[in-house]
Amino acid sequence: MQGLTLYNSVSFEASRNLTKRYSTSFTMGIRTLHKRFREPIYAIYGFVRCADEIVDTFHNHNQKELLENFKNETYTAINNGISTNPILNSFQIIINKYKIDLTLIDSFLHSMKMDLTKQTHERNTYDEYIYGSAEVVGLMCLTVFVEGNKEEYNKLKGAACSLGAAFQKVNFLRDIKSDFDERGRIYFPNVDFKNFNSISKEAIENEIENDFAKAYQGILALPKDARFGVYVAYRYYKRLLHRIKVTPASRIVNERIRVPNNEKASLLFRSFCRYQLNML
Repeated sequence: MQGLTLYNSVSFEASRNLTKRYSTSFTMGIRTLHKRFREPIYAIYGFVRCADEIVDTFHNHNQKELLENFKNETYTAINNGISTNPILNSFQIIINKYKIDLTLIDSFLHSMKMDLTKQTHERNTYDEYIYGSAEVVGLMCLTVFVEGNKEEYNKLKGAACSLGAAFQKVNFLRDIKSDFDERGRIYFPNVDFKNFNSISKEAIENEIENDFAKAYQGILALPKDARFGVYVAYRYYKRLLHRIKVTPASRIVNERIRVPNNEKASLLFRSFCRYQLNML
C-alpha cells in the first residue's frame, strides 16, 4: 500500500479513531453495519464532530473564524478531491463517491454557526437548527445506505429526518445542564432552565416519542446490510430516553443521565437476537 492509497487509508483510520474516542454508542452502531458502510459513516461522523467541537469547546479561540476556515477547507477538499486534513479527506471521498447533496452540508454548517450567536430558540429557529444539525446527518447516512437509489432515498428520507431529530432531542435533554452552564444555551423553545418542570419535560419526551415512531417504520424498510446497525442506535437512544423519562426534572437539570456499559452490551445482544429472529 503506497502513496495516495495509504494516505486515504490513514484518513479513514483517523475518522474511525475520532468516532471511537467521542461516542461509544455510535461506534457500537457503526460496528454492526455491513463493513462496506463502516468507513463512510465514520467519515461523516468525523466531519460532524470536528465542526461541533469548534462551536462547543474552542472557547478561548476565535470560533467564528475557525468555523469559517473549516467551511472553506471542506468545500476546497470536495472540489479538489483531496485534503491535507485527514478528517476532511475521508469526508470528501465519501461526498464525491456517493454524490451527497451539498445543500445538506450547507444546512449543517449553518446550524453550527447558529450555535455561536443563538442561545435561545423560538419554534421556527429550533426546527431550523434541528434540521441542520441532525436531520441532514441522517440524510447523508441514508444516501450511503441506499447507494444511489433515488427512489429508495425519497421513500425513506422522512424517516431518516425523524430519527436524526429524535437522537438530537434526546441529546439535548441529556445535556441540558452542560448546555446551559457551560454555553448558556437552551435549545427547547419556550423552556426556562431555572424553572424546568415535569410538564415541560413530558411535552419534550412526547415529541421525541413521536419522532421515534415515525423513524421506526423507516428502519424496517432500510436495506438489509444497514438495518441492524441503525436499529442498534435506535434501541440505544430509546433506552436513554427511557432512563430520562423515569428521572425527575429536578435531577435532569443537575446531572447527565447515562446508559451503563453493561446495559449497552445487553441491549446489543437482545437487539441481535430480535434481528436474527426477524422480530424487529
